[in-house]
Amino acid sequence: MTHPIKYIAFIWVLIVNLFQISLSSVVSTGDFNKDFYVTWSPSHVNTSADGRTRSLKLDQESGSGFASNDMFLFGQFDMPIKVVPGHSAGTVVAFYLSSDQPNRDELDFEFLGNVIGQPYILQTNVYADGFGNREERIYLWFDPTKNYHTYSILWNLHQIVFMVDYIPIRLYRNHAAKGVAFPRRQPMGIKISLWNGDSWATRGGRDKIDWSKGPFIASFKNYRIDACIWNGNPRFCRAASNTNWWSNARFSTLTRVQKRWFKWVRKYHMIYDYCQDDKRFQNNLPKECSLSKY
Repeated sequence: MTHPIKYIAFIWVLIVNLFQISLSSVVSTGDFNKDFYVTWSPSHVNTSADGRTRSLKLDQESGSGFASNDMFLFGQFDMPIKVVPGHSAGTVVAFYLSSDQPNRDELDFEFLGNVIGQPYILQTNVYADGFGNREERIYLWFDPTKNYHTYSILWNLHQIVFMVDYIPIRLYRNHAAKGVAFPRRQPMGIKISLWNGDSWATRGGRDKIDWSKGPFIASFKNYRIDACIWNGNPRFCRAASNTNWWSNARFSTLTRVQKRWFKWVRKYHMIYDYCQDDKRFQNNLPKECSLSKY
C-alpha cells in the first residue's frame, strides 16, 4: 500500500513540474517593444505605435538590428517579412536563431539583395557546435518585396525545418547518434538585422551597394513565438506535452504533404546545396550528406 504522505509528495512534485513546463513556454503574436530589444543603431529602427510592426534601415551611416529578450530551447518561430525592394544588391536581411557562444549553434535565414529584375535568393545555414559551412540557396517563387511572407523555423530534438509560408524548404535531421552535430543543448535567441554584405552577398560580391538607391528598408510584423523559454533546465523544454507540442511524435518527421512540397522546392527552386559541392569539400562531403533527409 502506498504511504499517503509519499503519494501526496509525488502528486505535489508532478504539479510543480507541470507548472514549470507551462511557465517555460510562450505563445506570442505580439509586441516588438515587449519581446525584443534594439541591438544596433536605434535611429535606424522604426516601430509602430502599437508595437506590431517594425522596420530596419540601412544607409551609408549604419545598418540596424534587434534581438529577443528571451532565449529558447526548441519551438517554432514565425516571422512575416517584407524584404528590401528595388535595387538591393549587396544588402543582407537576416532572421536567425543563435546561441552566441564560441561553439555556437545557429539557424539562419539570409535574404541576399539583388539587381532589379533578378529573382531573390534565400540562403539558409546551420551551425552546430561552432561549425557551419552548410549553406543552401533557393530562388523564391514569388517577389518577397511586394508583400509579407512568413518565414519559420521548427526546432525540436528530431529535426530542424526551415519553412516559407509553411512550405518546408530545408530539413536538418538529428543524426547525433551517428556522429553528426545537432543543436540540442544550447538555448538560442532570435536575431534580426539588415546590413552591408556587398563583399559577398550578390554574385559573390561583384554587385556592390548603390547608395544612391537607398535608404534600404526591410519590414516585419505580427511575429509568432511558440517556444520553450530557457530557464536553465533542459528537461522542461524536452518534455512532450500539449504545451511543448513541437516535441510530440507527429512533429518528428515531415507529413506526406510536406514531403511533396519539400521535393518540389528542391527540384525546381534550389540553386546551391553544400552536399553537392564536391569541389568545395574536395570529395569529402560532410557526414550528414550521406544520411537520410527524412
